[in-house]
Amino acid sequence: MISFSTTRFGNLEVPEEQVIHFPDGLFGFPDLKRYILMDHKETEVKWLQAIDDAEVAFIVINPFLMNPSYQFEVPDTAKKLIGLEDVNDLAILVIVRVENNRVMANFQGPLILNSATKKGFQLVVESPGVYAYKKDLRDKT
Repeated sequence: MISFSTTRFGNLEVPEEQVIHFPDGLFGFPDLKRYILMDHKETEVKWLQAIDDAEVAFIVINPFLMNPSYQFEVPDTAKKLIGLEDVNDLAILVIVRVENNRVMANFQGPLILNSATKKGFQLVVESPGVYAYKKDLRDKT
């Protein structure tokens, strides 16, 4: 078990096998390599909480829920870095921010995760950029 403190969620204790390792860190956070993924209430939204910095947590979501036509190629170098051998082990998330009760997603920097190896990588891809999800966060439907 790993125990650590966070500013949003207090003290947490999680099994080592839940830790997601980003060997290259995330953009702007190259030294933070260990994260956990946590559900946000009963929604599709999740939190990606840094283990080694109590203040760093990102809101993330499956990009295909917001933009079903979103697509990009995962380079072989990224597949190798996260040890991806089976496409069924691939999970893709995008970091979002909340602004005026709207969710804004950055589709140019998706996170690719290997659920089998618990390794992740943040890509830079060509895309339309930030996509506004028009649904109000307070709406539960």
